[in-house]
Amino acid sequence: MKNHLRIVLAILIAAGLVSCVEQGGLKAGAATGKSMLQLIPANCRAVFMIDVHRALTTDAAAKALKDGKMKQKYDDFVKMAGLDPMKDVYYLAVGVTRAPAATDREGAIVLNLRYQKEQLLAKLKEAAKNLREETYNGLTIYTSLDAAKPGKMAPAGAFLDDSNIVIGNDKTVRAVIDVFQKKADSVLKNAEMGKVLKAVNTSAVVWGAIIVPSDMIKKAAEQNPMLKPLEGVTGLAMSFDYVNMSLIAEVQSLGGTKEQNKQLADTLNGLKAMGSAAASKEPVLLDLLNTLEITSGADHVKLYAAVRSELLEKVQKMAQEKLGGMVSFGTPSPKEEKKEEKKAEPGIKK
Repeated sequence: MKNHLRIVLAILIAAGLVSCVEQGGLKAGAATGKSMLQLIPANCRAVFMIDVHRALTTDAAAKALKDGKMKQKYDDFVKMAGLDPMKDVYYLAVGVTRAPAATDREGAIVLNLRYQKEQLLAKLKEAAKNLREETYNGLTIYTSLDAAKPGKMAPAGAFLDDSNIVIGNDKTVRAVIDVFQKKADSVLKNAEMGKVLKAVNTSAVVWGAIIVPSDMIKKAAEQNPMLKPLEGVTGLAMSFDYVNMSLIAEVQSLGGTKEQNKQLADTLNGLKAMGSAAASKEPVLLDLLNTLEITSGADHVKLYAAVRSELLEKVQKMAQEKLGGMVSFGTPSPKEEKKEEKKAEPGIKK
């Protein structure tokens, strides 16, 4: 009996430790997307999370970095910042909140990474000559006065600890510091956001959650009757993952009645059919549209697509051919190659 109790106790302790790592770890290399939410202020209406480490270690990223120009840009960044994103950066967390002006928004970015503060600070001071330093609750806020734009607050940042850095403006950086020091609630205390987050695949490489203001949708529907099915939408949940050589994309609208959601799904499927007809002369676009599935339920509409890497490469190639220099994926377009050839020809005069 005692042995059984010891086993049960060991399991409970182990489960508790796993839970702490999953929910509370903010250390670079141990943090999760969920735990990073602890640094986002409660009043945020949208959150986005990028698992940088996983994104840069996928097959697609490795293939992209084989390109000479992309590799050069990457190496230049590593030299400039003194950081190797593939090895040192883990998460990029974004929190966005409405500003007092209805058309403006403010936000903060939290980077979870391994870094040497003195080394990174030296690089920062070298790049931003007019740098103001101010102490707030024991932490230094660095503000780049040279980068200030008319009518906007100057960009600012602070080193929260040896694993996390916040970037935003003076107001949003202070808000994150307050949350970090447990002087203000995080977005995990936001009930509206909590409902949206339940529908998000937080284990994906990229994911986000957005609270949709009902008044905004109502006004949009009044101006455009085609948007009427959106009136019940209260949130958007999205995730993008790379699994088994495929990009998995999922976007859900939350809220609304069963009838509203069916009507919205029918409208989107109608638009998909129109798009398929228009893309009939482009097999690649048609294949891409055919990966999209649109379904509805009692409280949601879901858009889901699983795109194989081979198809992604075809889409990329087509975009380069159609748009030329307007789109760059690290390899020169045919037009750019011809320009380079002309530059290389010596002694040609008109």
